[in-house]
Amino acid sequence: MKTNFLLLPLLALFCSCEVECNLTKDPMKIIVDPITMPTVIEGQFQPTSGITVSGTAKVVQDGTSFKVVLDNFNISSGPDLKVYLSKTNSPSDFVNLGNLTTSKVYAIPANVAVSNYKYVLIHCQQYNHLFAVAELK
Repeated sequence: MKTNFLLLPLLALFCSCEVECNLTKDPMKIIVDPITMPTVIEGQFQPTSGITVSGTAKVVQDGTSFKVVLDNFNISSGPDLKVYLSKTNSPSDFVNLGNLTTSKVYAIPANVAVSNYKYVLIHCQQYNHLFAVAELK
């Protein structure tokens, strides 16, 4: 009688558990290509003296957020290069979007009013040297 009494809850425990299948084990990762997102505003990069640059800066909309996409972008190498979203064509009133890397997409913080910023800058923070400017139109 004791074994039946112990086997009943044990049997209920095994029957109530389900094994996860491959579809539910890991959260689904959706990859979205920012190049295909709607472009809000864009501009061609122009170099400063002694710098070689090509490509376009685009502000794209991803739902309710915005991103800067560097499209067909190439620039002379330099130390400590940053990507800025700026109100002017100089690094005086800007938002630092991060280090310039092989990434072509830079998230704009949610608290930034994108319409107030008209430039994307590539700036060497270490030596305070502006490398390139893209006026967003």
